[in-house]
Amino acid sequence: MNDGDKQRRLMELLGPLHDGARMTARRLCRCNADGDDLFHEAVLRALDHLDELRDAGRFRSWFYAVLLNVHRARYRMSFWRRLVPLDEVRAEVAVTDGGRDAFEGAERMARALATLAPPEREAIVLFELEGFSLEEIAALQSSSLSAVKSRLVRARGRLRRHYERHERIARPVVQEQQS
Repeated sequence: MNDGDKQRRLMELLGPLHDGARMTARRLCRCNADGDDLFHEAVLRALDHLDELRDAGRFRSWFYAVLLNVHRARYRMSFWRRLVPLDEVRAEVAVTDGGRDAFEGAERMARALATLAPPEREAIVLFELEGFSLEEIAALQSSSLSAVKSRLVRARGRLRRHYERHERIARPVVQEQQS
């Protein structure tokens, strides 16, 4: 397959999950700019290795595996970045009545995800936000099913504690209906 055919095939396969994969990359990196760089690097890596994809029906899992591998490689190679404070999320949301709530929610989520270790953040993003099954996450993270379940439990606990301590969100008051 020549380069033009590979590019067309990748764009066809990537089209339906482009936005979701890009958001996953941003969540993993905790910064839009770094996330976009990660996503673009993963697309280039996927293009280089597209011949290795055996079943187009499994493209979603295959591409997310590429994305996670690129993320892990970047994380290992740049130790100093872990010491840099989290950039505030600059959501591409128009600040309107509903947009402000979405923007503030994205900022709260970014701060909460930043408290997690990378494997926990990967598991939460893939399971809760991207809808991957536990088995798919275990395969993507090259770990056991029980390890993924443990990561999810620990991550949810850390997220819960973070929100209780730092993100004072007004809880709606539930009123019992009088019959």
